[in-house]
Amino acid sequence: MTMPTTSGSTPALDAPRSPYRRTKATRSNYELYGWIFMRLSGVLLLVLVFGHLFVNLVTGQGIKGVDFAFVAGKWASPFWQTWDLLMLWLAEIHGVNGVRTIINDYTEKDSTRLILKTLLAVSAILVLVLGTLVIFTFDPCIDPASTLSQCKAQ
Repeated sequence: MTMPTTSGSTPALDAPRSPYRRTKATRSNYELYGWIFMRLSGVLLLVLVFGHLFVNLVTGQGIKGVDFAFVAGKWASPFWQTWDLLMLWLAEIHGVNGVRTIINDYTEKDSTRLILKTLLAVSAILVLVLGTLVIFTFDPCIDPASTLSQCKAQ
């Protein structure tokens, strides 16, 4: 078997084959910004998650101390509400961006890609809205007979 050659003895290589064909040329840097976001949010998520684990598991009584009262006390502080909100939003958007990339890489049909991305966006919005509502509307004293120390002070 002989390799096709161009001028002289240098073999010519065939162009790589890929099942995905870009339908239009884009001039935006959306994928570049997505790549940069993944790196920056990943580093920030490491700090947020390990800080979260340290406060919840290392300080205090460890895992047996994490209960409803612990969360109620923690979320009484705007600092911890903001910490958990930032962790929720970054983790959700980081994960959605990763799954979006996988959908782009592995779906061949445009209609399938659109359906999967739509389902991904709807589920992400649902989780973000519900998670944000829980963090900011959490009321441990909704029960008038509550024995929590935060409720007795009111």
